[in-house]
Amino acid sequence: MSQLHFYKFYLQFKHLRRVFRHRFTLTPSANFLASLYGEGANLKPQNTTQGLTSTSSQCIPKSSDLQCDPIIQKYGEKKRGLTSYTLTLEEQKKNDYPIKGSPGCKGYIDTECDQQRTDSSPLFGLDCEMCLTAKGNEVTRVSLVDAQGQCLLNELVKPESTVVNYRTRFSGITKKMLLPVKTRLSDIQTRLKKMLPHDAVLVGHSLNADLQALEMIHPSVIDTSLLFARNEGRRFKLKFLAKAVLGKEIQCEQKLGHDPAEDARAALELAQFFIEQGPAKVAELNLEMLLTTEKLAEVSQKKAVLQPQGCRVQKQLNEPPHLSKPCFLDCLQVTGQKPLLLGRQEMDSSGLCQSNLSTSNKQILQRALEDVPLSTFSIIQFSLGPEYIASHLLAGLYEKVRSKLTDMLTIYAGPFEESFCLKSVKKEFGRCGPIRSLTVVTETYQPYVCIQYEVLEAAQLAVESLNGAEVAGSCIKVQRPITAAMLDCDVWIKELELDIENEGVIYVAGLKESLTETDLQEEFSQLKDLETLFLPKDLQSGKHRNCCFLKFQKSQSALDALEVINGWTVKGSKLRSRNALASGHLWRWIWQVNHSNGKQGGNILYEKIEQLSDSEQDLRKKVKKLDHHIKKLYRSLQNNTLCIVLFPGVNSMHGSQSGLGLMGIKDDEGRSAC
Repeated sequence: MSQLHFYKFYLQFKHLRRVFRHRFTLTPSANFLASLYGEGANLKPQNTTQGLTSTSSQCIPKSSDLQCDPIIQKYGEKKRGLTSYTLTLEEQKKNDYPIKGSPGCKGYIDTECDQQRTDSSPLFGLDCEMCLTAKGNEVTRVSLVDAQGQCLLNELVKPESTVVNYRTRFSGITKKMLLPVKTRLSDIQTRLKKMLPHDAVLVGHSLNADLQALEMIHPSVIDTSLLFARNEGRRFKLKFLAKAVLGKEIQCEQKLGHDPAEDARAALELAQFFIEQGPAKVAELNLEMLLTTEKLAEVSQKKAVLQPQGCRVQKQLNEPPHLSKPCFLDCLQVTGQKPLLLGRQEMDSSGLCQSNLSTSNKQILQRALEDVPLSTFSIIQFSLGPEYIASHLLAGLYEKVRSKLTDMLTIYAGPFEESFCLKSVKKEFGRCGPIRSLTVVTETYQPYVCIQYEVLEAAQLAVESLNGAEVAGSCIKVQRPITAAMLDCDVWIKELELDIENEGVIYVAGLKESLTETDLQEEFSQLKDLETLFLPKDLQSGKHRNCCFLKFQKSQSALDALEVINGWTVKGSKLRSRNALASGHLWRWIWQVNHSNGKQGGNILYEKIEQLSDSEQDLRKKVKKLDHHIKKLYRSLQNNTLCIVLFPGVNSMHGSQSGLGLMGIKDDEGRSAC
């Protein structure tokens, strides 16, 4: 389905148009479902001397976005000394650091580094590798580096208890390596106490685990897993930070296990970078974006490996090979989501989601009502039969929508005297809004004028304010064309006024061309609760269309403004105003349809249009039922649930129709706030 279906069956989509406040156009896709488990262009992160950079142009955040960065929220933007980044006693307790006098730290050795810290206190990087013993985690290797990166200690340690698992993959420690080792934990504790000056600051990544394994207490620490702050208690891995911030590769897969001296040095350099550059510079790295880009690239590489052999051979023949663009499900997987998919056809075979097939929209709804509350992210696909998206049917629907919109934008005014002044008529009707065309009808006994407006509000304003008025010396009647499709025009107008997209929005016409947006902002600033001023402009000339839309925070404020503005004079021009009918997405779509000259629907076969009535009637019923399904599902959702309804659009050899997205957040009143 496309936005054509939404506006053709606008009256049937009663729930959607009264609930979802935000609407946007979608570029039509040849295969929308394929984009869920996707194919496409390359999205590969690149290495630079500074570290990781994203291929996305949006990687560098705007200064206004920095305020939302967890690093800025925690430390502010200004540079500080190292003492500002050492963990407080409360932070150490919260993150399971050994604390002097704590019941769990009985028998632990204090480094006795109790001298007052200053911003010039020395930094030392510390990292340990552990194995699993009968006692728990015990140290098997310890590394300490100084502020210049020199390794002061890199020692193997023999555990006291029997080793259960050497964890060789991560620690690099084997049974053979520890056989000749005589050094015990107590020896390391003694050496560390002697090596560390009394004002030393230890730096490490999740340093609490190292100190717990060493059974040592140290009062002043910088933990890089907490220093580079993230939301919701998540932490960046040391390997990622080293690559993204320092441009260094550590913990390489070619090596057997981690090198604690390398890890200690990396943590130390990360802390030094943070202190020297300051929080603002670190936040500008946009680490979250870099991490997401890196993970998506990994997903693409895994997909490439899983491709059928024939596809891989073909890729080898074509230079250069490229990674497919990660799909929507890949992006969710990167964030730890495994969504629920409900539909009538196979939507995914990658194992990235829980997929359930159903035979009808009704069955999909029933499953959704049961399963969606149990899932953190769900995709529900309702569908119509292929007979409802046939090219001739779409062409017929498009022509009917275009014709109806044209009629709703058109008014006839008259009768006038034979010698009437057309310029006076154009001036009077132009006060209602931008005129697209004006022609004189001479087939009648007395002349009439046919006026086609650019916006629905202008045509409606002309009917409401000029019907029965005296124009160009004649008392005239103003009406829209009378056709079968226009019999429900009044219903359309009423429902458009009730559309949530138009809530608190009014239309103002009669603006002089000389008025600028700044003039209007100043003029309307006295109106209570004014939120936004939208001034439509001609895409070619850049001039405004002598009308604007005003959005208010409260509906009552909009009604109060209507009373004030009607008859208001601005720089000699008398304003006219009414409730908005097509202020947002519909306004842009009407403009698109008006300027497409019927091309969007492809080659329209007019002789087939008359045959559409049965199919169209059936489709109208199905659309109404579909709206009811969405309403029922929406009402079952918890408050604050983000809801997005997508009409994917059509892109085929017979023509294309843009898609439509509707978005909002479920609230207590059953409407969506966005």
